[in-house]
Amino acid sequence: MAPSAANGPGTGENAKVHPIIENPSSSPVTVGVTDEVAERLAAALRCATVSTEDPADTADAEFVRLAGHLEAAFPRVHAELTLTTFGHSRLYRWEGTEPGHVSAILLGHQDVVPVDDAQRWTHPPFAGVVDEEFIWGRGAIDDKSRVLAVLEAVEWALGAGIRPRHTLFLAFGHDEEVFGDGGAVRMAEHLRAENVRADLLLDEGGVITDGVADGVDRPVASIMLGEKGYATVRLSVTETGGHSSMPGRQTAVGRLARAVARVQDRPMPLRLTPVIADMLARMRVALPEPHRKLLELTDTRGLATLAAPLVARILAAAPSTEAMVRTTTAPTVIRGGVKANVLPQSAEALVNFRILPGDSVSAVLAHCRRVIRDIGVAIDLVGAASEPSRVTGPGPAYELIAELAADLVPGIVTTTGLVPGATDSRHYDGLAETRCNFAPIVLTAADLARIHGTDERISRLNYARLIEFNRRLIARLAAASAQGEGARR
Repeated sequence: MAPSAANGPGTGENAKVHPIIENPSSSPVTVGVTDEVAERLAAALRCATVSTEDPADTADAEFVRLAGHLEAAFPRVHAELTLTTFGHSRLYRWEGTEPGHVSAILLGHQDVVPVDDAQRWTHPPFAGVVDEEFIWGRGAIDDKSRVLAVLEAVEWALGAGIRPRHTLFLAFGHDEEVFGDGGAVRMAEHLRAENVRADLLLDEGGVITDGVADGVDRPVASIMLGEKGYATVRLSVTETGGHSSMPGRQTAVGRLARAVARVQDRPMPLRLTPVIADMLARMRVALPEPHRKLLELTDTRGLATLAAPLVARILAAAPSTEAMVRTTTAPTVIRGGVKANVLPQSAEALVNFRILPGDSVSAVLAHCRRVIRDIGVAIDLVGAASEPSRVTGPGPAYELIAELAADLVPGIVTTTGLVPGATDSRHYDGLAETRCNFAPIVLTAADLARIHGTDERISRLNYARLIEFNRRLIARLAAASAQGEGARR
């Protein structure tokens, strides 16, 4: 049984909007968080912990302010767990009652992306406004709500006398939005040096979407088991300059434009990978009849069948699903020339690839050379790159996460998948038997657009779900001791 609401933070007069509800093991969360709980998250959102490409521009004072808030808001956590810092990143160790094994590594990140145009926001992005329905601010979903929700859950568990049977780690990076070299990489190296091997690694990346998947008649909980790789390829051209009144047969800009068009018009091949075949098999019950019939012909292990290529082509019809079945190609930057009547001496373009498992960074470069077919176009990597992560099997840890999600939000379809973007999880590859990227918050397409966009916010209800999910997870990992049993219903 899951733990009761007794002794949790935020109880009292506002119990009607407390994230813990009566009989939590079988009831969904239908109410939001108290003002007290919401304010703890809002205070974190007021810390403008913006990541920048240049480490010299790190908002050190804001990270220090956030650290002070976390330590004041969660005193039991900071009194009873062991904290090791790596720059502004924070790695907590919660020793289990039976040492020698690690049950889970719970990830989150404290940093946020910059704000493009603060004037377009309903409330200032770092004001941390709380109203009757939402908590507003940059980082409300990505990813301070996860950090605070985990700490809320651990603080509550400590107050209720609940301890995990096996050791838990909480790893909160400070530079995830700029690839995590100073935070997640160092924390993962530390865990490897300690020979840590956990049952579960849990991070951001999947949510419960409502009305996003075409033809699906219920919300879908996407519990991701891996993520795509990442690479940015620079295409550059150098030509003789001169006056635009006497151009040669081609200019640097023209040559570069042809190269970009060739890369864009000849994408990498479609493939139905095992994890996406598994995802579709799990979703089959919620699909309309024609799609359901087709999927019955597809090997759920993702092996090549007559139906698999057709399924891949169907998924490729929309950008949101095409990313599931191919390494995507996105020209994002093009530069060249200084004046309308001057022939440019150089031009360059940046093309971003998100790499499907089974492809690689080197395969992306080879593909670019093959389709461009022009020795006058230099092709090289620029910036950070990462190979696709290892995709873990579902296993018992996945089933636990799926069960908790279905308890919190009844009627959902739970399925697997791949994170199309990059998360800190990739740095922890091999440190856990099962990797899950998931948060039990229900988002529409409009909500998804707010992440990294304008008016980022999280509803009180979604935040309650996130806290309760972490509480139930900790309860399931708790020791079956006399003290632990006494704290449960």
